[in-house]
Amino acid sequence: MTALAILWDASHIWGLLAWRAAEAFGLPFRLVKAREIAHGALSDKTSALLVPGGTARHKFAALGPEGRAAVLSWVERGGRYIGFCGGAGLGLSDPEHRHGLGLCPWRRAPITEWVQHFVSGHVRVALTPGHALTEAAETPDPALAVWWPGRFAEPPAAERAGDGVDILARYADTSPELCRTDSRFADFCVADLPLASLSDTVLRDWAHIYGVSLAPAFLDGQPCVLHGRRGRGSYTLSYSHLETPGSPEGNRWLARILAALCGLAPGCDVVPAWNPGAEPILWPGLAEEGSGRGAAGPIRSLADARRETEDLLRLGEAHGLLFPRTPWLTGWRAGVPGAGLNNLHTALCVVTSVAPTPAAEAFWRERGASFVSLFGIFARGVRDNLLAFRLAATMPEAVPRRLVTEQRNALFGTAMESGGPYRELLGVLDELLFLSLGGR
Repeated sequence: MTALAILWDASHIWGLLAWRAAEAFGLPFRLVKAREIAHGALSDKTSALLVPGGTARHKFAALGPEGRAAVLSWVERGGRYIGFCGGAGLGLSDPEHRHGLGLCPWRRAPITEWVQHFVSGHVRVALTPGHALTEAAETPDPALAVWWPGRFAEPPAAERAGDGVDILARYADTSPELCRTDSRFADFCVADLPLASLSDTVLRDWAHIYGVSLAPAFLDGQPCVLHGRRGRGSYTLSYSHLETPGSPEGNRWLARILAALCGLAPGCDVVPAWNPGAEPILWPGLAEEGSGRGAAGPIRSLADARRETEDLLRLGEAHGLLFPRTPWLTGWRAGVPGAGLNNLHTALCVVTSVAPTPAAEAFWRERGASFVSLFGIFARGVRDNLLAFRLAATMPEAVPRRLVTEQRNALFGTAMESGGPYRELLGVLDELLFLSLGGR
């Protein structure tokens, strides 16, 4: 068994991170769609199915009954399922059968307070000694990256007997003091606030005066990575993104997990730091007819759309709505459509930086004109919406936040359900990426 399959549906920026990790490790891989899995794409020649982050219920829906049954059957026969974040949630059980494959008997823990989901950056975890997959790690307490993770619902000890679930890692320390004193954790944030920038005095005052606690002690001791057997196969579920670019301790552990589980031999064990905006434009992707028009002029190509998206990011940063988070991820203030802009920007940077396959060129000839026309309308709306967010922050009495949010939802859909022109544009880009990257 040699090939690594990466599920493409509902993954977006997280699918690109998985693709880059496979490329960096020098592993044989292919991108697969849910509909292909439903028609038998997983075989004895597939060493592992890697399911990136994204929304679990969207992946669940994309697989459909046939795809879900195919994944379960493949794992039972000896396949290896590896899921990150949303991919981890997909592998869990769900009594209502809305977004869980049931590979692992555990469920996802509910988010009872907003702060439980609004954490991101590197955290210290403690690996469980004595397990083959943790003994391969570089250090017993690595710094691993989390990006707005869900949580595992760990059953009481009395109910765990015989469940077959091994806890490979638990969150060990998310204290503000650690963030201030160890540079590996300086990027850890709650919402858009870096903990390293907040003193203990400020945190105590906020808790006393406003009743707001930003020290995420709720993570400490919680399971972070699970592993278990299913038939002759196995599942490995991680709410940490071990494939994060420039996250060496997580990258090395992932490389060793792939080697131990699948017999794959990565050529290296680090995913290089990544700045998608610095990638060269190799394929302008000119539309044959029609054009949209952004603020800077006509949009006639993918390259124009990329430059327009970069202008929108700069506009958001200039008005304090967006801020640099990592070279591959722009942060955002609450309510601002930063996640959607990240998905579009990264997709445009990657698709314009690779030479297109014949299949991608054919698809663009079919959809290019409508894409650039819609993108021009969309870009104008996003520019207006960003400026409206800024005006609402300056004049909250005059500009109801509700109206600005409704405008955002018309462009992007809601926070949990994409929609509007954003959904259509991202769908075209996802297909172009699949056709351009999947066969490389």
